[in-house]
Amino acid sequence: MKDIRSKDLKELEEIILGYGESKFRAKQLFEWLHKKMVGSYDEMKNLPQGLRQKLQADYPLVPLRIVEDLHSQLDGTIKYLFELPDSHIIESVLMRYKHGNSVCISSQVGCRMGCKFCASTLEGLVRPLTPGEMVGQIYAIQQDIGERISNIVIMGSGEPLEYLDITERFLTLINHEMGQNIGQRHITVSTCGLVPQIKELADKGMQINLALSLHATTDEKRKQIMPIAYRYSIQEVLEACQYYIDKTGRRVTFEYALIHGENDKEEDAKSLGKLLKGMLCHVNLIPVNKIEERNYESSKTSSIENFIRILESYHVPTTLRRTLGADIDAACGQLRRRYMKKRGE
Repeated sequence: MKDIRSKDLKELEEIILGYGESKFRAKQLFEWLHKKMVGSYDEMKNLPQGLRQKLQADYPLVPLRIVEDLHSQLDGTIKYLFELPDSHIIESVLMRYKHGNSVCISSQVGCRMGCKFCASTLEGLVRPLTPGEMVGQIYAIQQDIGERISNIVIMGSGEPLEYLDITERFLTLINHEMGQNIGQRHITVSTCGLVPQIKELADKGMQINLALSLHATTDEKRKQIMPIAYRYSIQEVLEACQYYIDKTGRRVTFEYALIHGENDKEEDAKSLGKLLKGMLCHVNLIPVNKIEERNYESSKTSSIENFIRILESYHVPTTLRRTLGADIDAACGQLRRRYMKKRGE
């Protein structure tokens, strides 16, 4: 792995010692990379010039480049398109809340999960991001706005549990006390429902938040929206979520995209209430974003309000996600696809 930002402190120590330098240089290097978030070795003034030259030769430091940023005039949301060192494009979103700045980052270039309501998956998976490219999104946004990021959701392009080792390394780096030190409870990992990986994540004993993309209450209906349902049933997914709750004591969030005429009827709400009643969970209802290539439409206001009332009657805590960045296409994958078309890909 040539991405120096993906290395943990122990690995940096091995690199530094291999150059014949003192071990303490590794801590200096780690802080430059992850606390001060610099984009070149030239900025690392307390490292010897010879060491900086060796690092540049062996581990070229190439920061993510902002190729486009769209600013919402409605709520201050900013949608970023980043170019990676290999010229692939990913996107991230900055969302401003009263409790602080949140970023939604991508974990992969594209996605292979095939969820019908998501534009990120239309071209399939190109490759996973490195841990350094994941933290790099956060660092680039912090430097761009000059403000601290306090909350992270891994809910952009990609399935973060598909390459759990990469996601775990990212969590270790962003949580490190010598770096940004963002607490695990301020980080949410979203998954379409990879059952073995949910259990594996639970066994790691971290205190991160888990969000499960559910979007339907029967296996047949879920298969029409999410191909992963062919591999794991709703029952298996819910059992894995309960396992996560039991292991961590953390509340699980169930993401439910409301699609007009597909999964927003009264019977759907009642079925969801029965499935989740008594579980340590929370339902986040999301009016689906329109995608050019799909014919899905968002639910009507009356249907949404009725859906919420029914879930609350089952004592299932429910919120309606506030629509952010509606004027800049902040939904997953839309801006990237438009940019790629413009670039002729």
